Amino acid sequence: MTTAVLPDLTSLDAKALRLLVLEKHTLLLEKQTLLIEKQAELDSHKSEIENLKLLIAKLRRMQFGRSSEKLGQQIEQLELRLEDLETAQAERETQSEAAEPQRERRSSKRKPLPAHLPRETQTHEPKETICPDCGGTLKGLGEDVAEMLEYVPAHFKVIRIVRPKHACTRCDVIVQEQAPSRPIDRGLAGPGLLAHILVSKYCDHLPLYRQSEIYERVGIELERSTLAGWVGGASQVLAPLIAALAHYVLAAKKLHGDDIPVPVLAPGEGKTKTGRLWTYVRDDRPSGSGDAPAVWFAYSPDRKSEHPADHLKTFEGTLQADGYAGFNRLYETGKVREAACWAHVRRKFNDLFEANQSPIAKEALQRIGQLYGIEKEIRGRPPEERQRIRQQRAQPLLNAMKDWLKGLLPTLSRKSDLTGAIHYALGRWSALARYATDGAIEVDNNAAERALRAVALGRKNFLFAGSNAGGERAAAIYSLIGTAKLNGIDPEAYLADVLARIADHPISRIEELLPWNVSLPTANPTEDSD
Repeated sequence: MTTAVLPDLTSLDAKALRLLVLEKHTLLLEKQTLLIEKQAELDSHKSEIENLKLLIAKLRRMQFGRSSEKLGQQIEQLELRLEDLETAQAERETQSEAAEPQRERRSSKRKPLPAHLPRETQTHEPKETICPDCGGTLKGLGEDVAEMLEYVPAHFKVIRIVRPKHACTRCDVIVQEQAPSRPIDRGLAGPGLLAHILVSKYCDHLPLYRQSEIYERVGIELERSTLAGWVGGASQVLAPLIAALAHYVLAAKKLHGDDIPVPVLAPGEGKTKTGRLWTYVRDDRPSGSGDAPAVWFAYSPDRKSEHPADHLKTFEGTLQADGYAGFNRLYETGKVREAACWAHVRRKFNDLFEANQSPIAKEALQRIGQLYGIEKEIRGRPPEERQRIRQQRAQPLLNAMKDWLKGLLPTLSRKSDLTGAIHYALGRWSALARYATDGAIEVDNNAAERALRAVALGRKNFLFAGSNAGGERAAAIYSLIGTAKLNGIDPEAYLADVLARIADHPISRIEELLPWNVSLPTANPTEDSD
């Protein structure tokens, strides 16, 4: 970078000074124009980045149902565009800082690095041992400390299990310790490796063939068939724990239920068929309960009502779910009460408002927003207090909204989308309003939808499982991973710990291995909000 030398101003006459000022002023204007253009470009990119983030978030909320595969491709393309923009922005900022090192840098807003990570200290002492100016003795004055995040590549290791033999010098009896139990009998994989494979497949959405390729890069040949055998073996070992988890979930007095389509290979046909993965969530933290949250997934080859009826045959209480007619079989028994989801109602009016700026849809959203505002205030309070406040504040709003919706119907076309949205709400009004009479019930079914998001992202991973057994295995592992996340536990650390102990653990005390009963470092807990 060159620096312009200022001439001796005392030697210049008035005309030369004016020319010099004019020249410098022109240069300043040019630089100012360039800066404005660069700032406009930067602002444009920042605006696009924010818009992309909002759009991606919206698409993720929509990523359920028949068009989810197409939405998944849209999200992937938008994520790539967002990645390119953020990378380009960082590159420009780095170039700018390198070109103008004397400029005061903006204060950093990034979060501190997690305290639980191990620290490696590198101390850089000055090369000088005496004062470079006067030769005096140097004494400590303090230190500047900065942190840098580094990645240490994962590595394999071989554990040699040595069991020395000892023979009695008098009677020739041989003494030797029994071989320690392995997660899979006579299996080659240790508990940490098994946990990593399971989490990579079902949490990080890496199919087994891709994992095989990754391991091959570090010189470990593990065929996909070998990995598949380990996944099947681990699922079998974990089966009693899954049963204990399901028993805990179904013992609740309130559940959130939902399902999602999953493509499975039809046996002998070479084509895919649509199975279903059902989720049942026990989470009473919003009503102040100290009971551990948990989620249980179940697989079925179709969406017939007999499947949820079988899953919940021992359950008695309130089921918060969407308007799926197959759940009616449960409600008809009298053991299960229906509670509907206001988020589904809100979504229908929101789609209408975004499509044509409907004033009626806008008012519906505002009315629903008032209900959610009350819920935000009472989140985490005991059921009795929540019920009292809802009766005082939410019930009048619900009554007024019902009358308003009924009054709109005669003024609208019977075939309009707006009429359809109103009929959707009024048709299940009793179930929608039930939350106002019971402080343990939630205003929506978002707990179940959150549990299904991981499945929506990873459905392709068991697309060609070969049979329904692949869906059943996925349901089992999703249950443990999802429950670990709900309890703020790293699922890989949890599975590694359980797989190391489960072979020797008494089956009568299997509940001791459920995530909330295992002492492990906590990770970031799953978000409770929509």
